Amino acid sequence: MDRVAASNGLEEIGVWVSLEAIESSMLQQDENGTSDSSSLRPKVVVTREHGKNIKLINALAKHGINCFELPLIQHTQGPDLDRLTTVLRGTSFDWIVITSPEAGSVFLNAWKAGGTPKAQVGVVGAGTATVFKDVLQSPQQSLSISFSPSKATGKVLALELPKHGGGRCTVLYPASMNAGNEIEMGLTARGFEVTRLNTYSTVPVYDVDQMVLAQTLSAPVVAVASPSAVRAWVNLISEAESWDNAVACIGETTALAAKRLGLKNVGWFHPRSFECVWRNKEGIGFLTGIKQMLEIRDASSKTEEAAFGDIRWGA
Repeated sequence: MDRVAASNGLEEIGVWVSLEAIESSMLQQDENGTSDSSSLRPKVVVTREHGKNIKLINALAKHGINCFELPLIQHTQGPDLDRLTTVLRGTSFDWIVITSPEAGSVFLNAWKAGGTPKAQVGVVGAGTATVFKDVLQSPQQSLSISFSPSKATGKVLALELPKHGGGRCTVLYPASMNAGNEIEMGLTARGFEVTRLNTYSTVPVYDVDQMVLAQTLSAPVVAVASPSAVRAWVNLISEAESWDNAVACIGETTALAAKRLGLKNVGWFHPRSFECVWRNKEGIGFLTGIKQMLEIRDASSKTEEAAFGDIRWGA
């Protein structure tokens, strides 16, 4: 089966559906008794903060796939944010552990404010590593990405982070307030000295227009990038009966959260490449996975459940 949809020729302009366009289309339907709004109806709901969905919107647009942007979360300052720059100025660490793009962005701001001290960074996966791309290309950079675990989870990172010799080994872990204690507990058990700073928090977006929500509930696929986004989505649909459309997750941790919260058709994909179907341990790229989910949703409802069972979504 060919998994690649035909491109509609769009280049840099993302196709996303605004609420105004939906309302206009519905009004036209009421006036004329007919509707051609199907072309406007979104197929994928993208849920990161405003401004952080454009890459996925553009990539899907090249395959004629409309998106609806519904930010489910927003980031706020954590209680230890002000300490981070001071700590970086005054203390050196063997490792800086970064486990999400947002944690990486917050760290980089503090690192630059602290005079760009030498830093050896371990990241949880390729998606997180992309935050450091510009810094790593600088000819005078003092920061290096020196470790990524064999599997992009905090548990595996804590098991595999290199610890050379039997001496003291220190770790700075700038994290979200929402993050569990799996990483620091795992590292501490191995003899690392871990300093955790809660530099930011992720909170759900509660104020969602009911017309917007109705449109998103009808979309075949919802794309989520964190457990916090999954929890926010479940809170929004808590009164929606029998919602069983597809949930496309970046990473296994997000997918496990979706399954624990009772979502049914859950796929998890790797953020390293939108287009690639990975044949190694990394699994399937995010864009490729979303397209596969849409193809299954477009198939006969009689074969839909079996098709979901046949797809190897994750690694």
